Amino acid sequence: MAAVWQQVLAVDARYNAYRTPTFPQFRTQYIRRRSQLLRENAKAGHPPALRRQYLRLRGQLLGQRYGPLSEPGSARAYSNSIVRSSRTTLDRMEDFEDDPRALGARGHRRSVSRGSYQLQAQMNRAVYEDRPPGSVVPTSVAEASRAMAGDTSLSENYAFAGMYHVFDQHVDEAVPRVRFANDDRHRLACCSLDGSISLCQLVPAPPTVLHVLRGHTRGVSDFAWSLSNDILVSTSLDATMRIWASEDGRCIREIPDPDGAELLCCTFQPVNNNLTVVRLQDTCSPRVGNAKHNVHVMNISTGKKVKGGSSKLTGRVLALSFDAPGRLLWAGDDRGSVFSFLFDMATGKLTKAKRLVVHEGSPVTSISARSWVSREARDPSLLINACLNKLLLYRVVDNEGALQLKRSFPIEQSSHPVRSIFCPLMSFRQGACVVTGSEDMCVHFFDVERAAKAAVNKLQGHSAPVLDVSFNCDESLLASSDASGMVIVWRREQK
Repeated sequence: MAAVWQQVLAVDARYNAYRTPTFPQFRTQYIRRRSQLLRENAKAGHPPALRRQYLRLRGQLLGQRYGPLSEPGSARAYSNSIVRSSRTTLDRMEDFEDDPRALGARGHRRSVSRGSYQLQAQMNRAVYEDRPPGSVVPTSVAEASRAMAGDTSLSENYAFAGMYHVFDQHVDEAVPRVRFANDDRHRLACCSLDGSISLCQLVPAPPTVLHVLRGHTRGVSDFAWSLSNDILVSTSLDATMRIWASEDGRCIREIPDPDGAELLCCTFQPVNNNLTVVRLQDTCSPRVGNAKHNVHVMNISTGKKVKGGSSKLTGRVLALSFDAPGRLLWAGDDRGSVFSFLFDMATGKLTKAKRLVVHEGSPVTSISARSWVSREARDPSLLINACLNKLLLYRVVDNEGALQLKRSFPIEQSSHPVRSIFCPLMSFRQGACVVTGSEDMCVHFFDVERAAKAAVNKLQGHSAPVLDVSFNCDESLLASSDASGMVIVWRREQK
């Protein structure tokens, strides 16, 4: 398809957030229909000048109808729903691919990003063999992506003016996890080894702590927001998992482990939020070598383990991550291994698939999965922190979650449970950025596609090792937490 038609869809995607604010499902249907119509028109062979004229008129009409995107009144609506609309756009823009391999069995187009990892890996390898390391893999929709986000550099995108706010309610105890709510600019939560969880609101100013969730008798090791943000699930060293209502902070259910095992991390199944995966460590034996190490799928409605949803590993599992469709789960342990599991969507059953030894004896403290690194390099990828003084980026090479090292970035991490993230809007950027904590008390930004001098930015302000980082949905704010209990919210520099 011609680049002009891709830009037309990009314009529609940017304004899609303004359509029918009370009926978001209509926006999904609208952008899909626009995608279909533009694809059909691409085959008609209209003159390039006519296409450019249509793009200009379309942009003018949308601007007159909804106003400029920079208007204060519309900025919030756009930022609050940019991720929701962009996900639809990213999926449906695959329809513009002219590659016959993107056709399904009945002639319907399908999204490569949600299709076979194995096919995508074969295509990636063929391209990577003919290019220097670190350079980008061009795609036919890269220009449309840049039209949505602008053609600014990564350094400009990730420049920060300074601290927006500092939360210190957990001072003197480490904050191992900080997370913005899904598709939300201003709701933030963090858990602490003091046994509590804080729910914070950043707007209106000044930022405030809305609720402090208390109930765990030992440190909270991890927590996760549900997709709708109405509940949180937390795991604790007190051998319980708790389910909380985010609206008022009350505990809905406490689920104890029958064996008295410490719960070290958790994650929601991305498609079915009624299922949660937790990591348990049996503490009945004083020697780690004799401990039982399990991953369990829990039904949060019943508080029971799912039949067939358990697996025993060789070490204490410190990190969990699903792929976007929820069919693959990766678990990293304290012995330096990453295991992949096949997840049965119908039953919740886990099947162990592959194992990768990242580095023998080096704990794997963070795993983040991403189906698309960027529109120019669309490898399914895994971002891994291990105690190697390196941040590792792996390529997912098949349907069973096998991994191949793509590149690494220097950070300081030898003993603390440091975590990292993919930037939420990286699919729209020219280049792709990741952010990580570090034991040097800094927050580091790296461009995964830059062959040399990958460091994009470094934020300094913490007085202890930075353990976790989290972007809000439109990347206007970044939160980071450290081993002394400090949480800093950083503000993007206004251009």
